[in-house]
Amino acid sequence: MKQFFENLRKYLRMSDLSLIAAALVVSAISCTMLYSIASNELLSRCDMGTVRTQAIATVLGLIVIVVLSVLDYNKFVRLWMIYAPAALFLVLLTFTALGYRREGADDRNWLAIGSFYLQPSEILKLAFILTFSLHLSRDEENMNKLSHFALLCLHGMIPIGLVALQGDYGTAIVFAIIFLAEILSARIAVRYIIAGVIAIPLACLFAWNFLLQDTHKNRILVLIHPGTDPENLEYQQDMGLSALANGGTFGQGLAGGSYIKVPEMHNDFMYAYVGQVWGIVGSLIVLGLLVFICLKTLTDSLGSKNLLGKFICIGTFGMLYAHCFMNIGMVLKVMPVIGIPLPFMSAGGTAVLSMYTAIGIVNSTRCHNVRKYRINYVAEPD
Repeated sequence: MKQFFENLRKYLRMSDLSLIAAALVVSAISCTMLYSIASNELLSRCDMGTVRTQAIATVLGLIVIVVLSVLDYNKFVRLWMIYAPAALFLVLLTFTALGYRREGADDRNWLAIGSFYLQPSEILKLAFILTFSLHLSRDEENMNKLSHFALLCLHGMIPIGLVALQGDYGTAIVFAIIFLAEILSARIAVRYIIAGVIAIPLACLFAWNFLLQDTHKNRILVLIHPGTDPENLEYQQDMGLSALANGGTFGQGLAGGSYIKVPEMHNDFMYAYVGQVWGIVGSLIVLGLLVFICLKTLTDSLGSKNLLGKFICIGTFGMLYAHCFMNIGMVLKVMPVIGIPLPFMSAGGTAVLSMYTAIGIVNSTRCHNVRKYRINYVAEPD
């Protein structure tokens, strides 16, 4: 037992405590907001059970961080033949009778197992960050050979395609940003960057004509031509903007305010409720914490002493940045409603646990940033 606590103190000294603390503060704010929504009976779908789920997921997330910090990422990442097939299998189950479509959603990306609901794409994100980081770290010197680059692209297209087939285009974009963040941080040749710049508009044109449904197209068009949507798809975003303005400078407080009820304000539109309760000041504080978390994962990549750790941190940064940008952009009506949760804030045990797991893996790259794994390490003479 004495040795256990000695090791725990050792890993705490090496851990990125500011990153972990920032994530816990955001989670505490989330639980406070959910408690306020539930106690004020603003949404039937948000009750004290939702608050308990969020709190339990946060506690479990902290435990996951501690466990992953003790484990050496250089070793468990290489167990991809276990976790990668498992993550893919769970996603494939959403195409069976176990697949579940949430009320009000237009994608089928949940698993319903009794009274338990799981979002497999959250697990697949973590698996993809680990496997793609491993692939890229092993192949960076050869990545500009056409066959090797094609395999890297295929690796990225598998999860993107699967999630897009679920109808979850927002999460597919998150996977694409993770892919781009990692591959652009490697020694990619300029010719591939030019080819990508040319291919992206063509891919968007193909998606618009052959993949997106009319509802998805209208969500984009109302951003360009506000007030022209016959299906009133922009109603939720208009309410979100009104809610942000309703909070004024310092907000209406946690109880007894004249709250505007925004659909999904306990989930994808949580940022709008923060604005109502704590005003522009509280909104900026939350935004600052999220920016800090994103930048901290990026700076951790700069301190990594091997390529695997570097790519893991950059992939995690890509995931966090994509979630923050798309979610807050959605609330501010500069991005379409796309169903992406705000990290550590939006209600949902699976999403919270996946984010804490990602932070735990990043922390493992710090705790196991040891001499024998350094990129430029040259053995000293005896």
